[in-house]
Amino acid sequence: MQTYVMRGVSKGDCFQKITDKYGIHFTPLREKIKQKPWFLGGKEYVEVEFYLNVQRGFAMQNGEPAIPVSGVSASRSQAAAAMGRPARHAAAAAARTLPKEDTTLDFEEEKKRLLVAAGKDPDQVFRQVKDREDAEETQRKFLEELKELRDEFREKMELKNSAKKEEHDSIVRMGQILRQNSFGERYIVNLLERARKELPLDTLEDFSAVQDKFLEWIGESVKIYKIQDKPQKISLERNPRILVLVGPTGVGKTTTVAKLAAVYGRKPGCRQLSVRIITIDSFRIGGSDQMKKYGDIMDIPVFHPDNRRDLRKEIDLLREEADLILVDTVGRSPRDSAKLGEMKELLDACGSTAEIHLVISASTQICDIENILRQFEPFHYQAVLLTKLDETTNVGNVISALKDRDKPVSYITNGQGVPKDIKKADVIWFLTNLEGFRVDREKMEERFPVNKSDQFQWS
Repeated sequence: MQTYVMRGVSKGDCFQKITDKYGIHFTPLREKIKQKPWFLGGKEYVEVEFYLNVQRGFAMQNGEPAIPVSGVSASRSQAAAAMGRPARHAAAAAARTLPKEDTTLDFEEEKKRLLVAAGKDPDQVFRQVKDREDAEETQRKFLEELKELRDEFREKMELKNSAKKEEHDSIVRMGQILRQNSFGERYIVNLLERARKELPLDTLEDFSAVQDKFLEWIGESVKIYKIQDKPQKISLERNPRILVLVGPTGVGKTTTVAKLAAVYGRKPGCRQLSVRIITIDSFRIGGSDQMKKYGDIMDIPVFHPDNRRDLRKEIDLLREEADLILVDTVGRSPRDSAKLGEMKELLDACGSTAEIHLVISASTQICDIENILRQFEPFHYQAVLLTKLDETTNVGNVISALKDRDKPVSYITNGQGVPKDIKKADVIWFLTNLEGFRVDREKMEERFPVNKSDQFQWS
């Protein structure tokens, strides 16, 4: 039995070439995947060994197949001549008689057959390939994380190197004072860099002038929430202000609601408003009871709906009788995303006009303040309300964090007294509570004036 070899880019390509040259009466014996030498391109190709079924359709002449005995073509041109049809029709007929599975081989099955023919376990080979791909993906992620750590390290080193450069003594002293007040490092570096660029030498020689300039820059970075305390116009329909306090546990939301209720509804010298309190702090033991006691003392009604529908209903009813509706919420950990989502859905019942104020304790570390500001972003809070300022001597952490997130301050509290220990936020308060600064109050008040509208007056 004489065998022949045909080369092609694939097994199907080899079969087509054999059919074009010898016809369809052949039997494949084996196939091999080979690779061209590097100087010829190094590409892979397939080599199929086969023999011709002479007894079925061929007569041999000089060791080569001649015109098929059965009338089936040995080559496309011979078949066309023998059967009296154009060559393209003969080729089409030959292609139609090819076994379908020979020309439309499943790629994955073909790989398995080749691996078995090579004496290898296909499952093991595929598993090794998958393991290698997983290892490459793990290595890629590791390299990305390593790059992030490297960039973070470089940034920190740049900050340190910037602070260590030889510079004027006034700038060095201002850096020390800023760190004494717990300002964030990025905030400090930006201020010092601004001083290097903008302050001339004669100003740097006058440390009082340097302090004034730094205080001015710090004051510019403090945003104050503009609270519209205006009386209701005579109208058939009321349009009450709805103020909702949210925030972590233990920051003093309930006490702050009581202070706001007292200062707007009962403070002598101010126009007293019709105030109503809604508490959804029923999850905290004694939370609603504490608010009810405050309400009884101030003679201000307190309501505590249990669900979103009841809260919506209560808001709609109170619109008819209240100037100000204060909503106290349950404290949530900023790391508890599920609980924060539930509370966000509940508070949607307050309507789109409700003001959301995020309550933060001023004694919180700057990294934790930044995390709280970020985690409560889904509530779309308009302002930050700072509490417990009597428990800290540093406010740089608060100023830095709020500057980074571009958030304004609405109210500040500095004690447990109801209602005396609460006031509207203003820039002067922050500047006069900085440690180590000599504050020219008159000059700063000219730069950052406090208007009567910034006080507790519903005028």
